[in-house]
Amino acid sequence: MERPTKRIRLLLADDHPVVRRGIASCLARYRHLEVVGEAADGKQALSQAKELSPDIILLDLGMPNLDGVAATEMLKQESPETKVLVLSMHQNKDTLQRLIRAGIRGYLLKDAAAEEIVRAIDSVYAGEIYFSPDVARAALNQYVASAGGTTASPASRLTKREREVLALIAEGYANKEVASKLGLSVRTVETHRERIMRKLEIRNAAGLTKFAIAHGLVSLDKATGG
Repeated sequence: MERPTKRIRLLLADDHPVVRRGIASCLARYRHLEVVGEAADGKQALSQAKELSPDIILLDLGMPNLDGVAATEMLKQESPETKVLVLSMHQNKDTLQRLIRAGIRGYLLKDAAAEEIVRAIDSVYAGEIYFSPDVARAALNQYVASAGGTTASPASRLTKREREVLALIAEGYANKEVASKLGLSVRTVETHRERIMRKLEIRNAAGLTKFAIAHGLVSLDKATGG
């Protein structure tokens, strides 16, 4: 993904100072990123978001004085321009579904490598949605289990290859990366992407990702994840 010419302004919200320092130290190596503020609890996260207007807030869920889920729901109302990227130790499936409804743009586990965190930040800033593969699969497996036996999914409109392409798109891969993983040309991937959007009546990658999360398609991905 091409890096933006403008620096991405970040707010770190975590109740553990050592975690904030560690994340800030990792991100300091990337010149296109700028940590503009830190918050130790949910209420501080809200006030800092209003005051600093960061592009993205990296948000922990288990914070005092307003947990991350409640903070996300309030941020959507009070600071809609700030995008929320959750960075958590846990991958509770019910919580993830609530966060998706609240409008988060991404969800990473805290054991993610610095490179993946930066990739997620870049993707979210570019208007995409980024979920670490483990988080996405956990939520999707729950959805498939709870939805079993119902009427046919809209995903049945897609061919097997289209589902594979969609799964990789949902994990944040660009067309060139999808082509490499599936042994296809970039143009073929673009064609599949256009057909998927047309069949599902979805106009952008964010919508495709939400569809994949809702319908369990990432579980079809045969790649190791990116």
